[in-house]
Amino acid sequence: MNLRPARSIDARILATLRRRGEGTVFVPNDFLELGTRSAIDVALHRLVARGAIRRLGRGVYDLPKRHRVLGEVTPSADAIAAALAGRDRLRLQPSGAYAANLLGLSEQVPAKVVFLTDGASREARIGNITIQLRRTTPRNMATAGRLSGLLIQALRSLGRQHITPQRIAHLKRSIPAAERRALLKDLRFAPAWMHPIFRELAGAAR
Repeated sequence: MNLRPARSIDARILATLRRRGEGTVFVPNDFLELGTRSAIDVALHRLVARGAIRRLGRGVYDLPKRHRVLGEVTPSADAIAAALAGRDRLRLQPSGAYAANLLGLSEQVPAKVVFLTDGASREARIGNITIQLRRTTPRNMATAGRLSGLLIQALRSLGRQHITPQRIAHLKRSIPAAERRALLKDLRFAPAWMHPIFRELAGAAR
């Protein structure tokens, strides 16, 4: 008679997730030290069936964060992208309409959220939204994780003709002065047409 060990893969996965906390997003490869990929997949299937974890999309799961009124909360695009990037912790840079939305330059909530990365391209559909990691050039990743990188991608998405005085005024109001002054350090990574915008934002912070 084969009895399941008390410390099964299922229990070890769940214990790890509970230590990390509600809202943790993960992929099967995060637990390969516990067993083979097929064993991990079977364990995750059982945990989903029990309602202990949630399958967000193909190969993407979370330990749901629960709101007392709203119920289970959908994790952020950033959390999902970080899980897709894997344990190598590759750099990620929000891009396109998502970058513009993060800076408050657009109210559009894109159906496809794009992150540039120096790792492999990946994609996952979570509900009605597609999260895409898109491999790009070292130059595009040089400012990843900094305001300058987010601003470059947001302005590129909007297009030069749509950078209005109102949008510039919004950036001046919403971004702390110290962060705007630091934009000049990354001026060389921005397209030439963005240089006056960077200078205006940095200069207005003096």
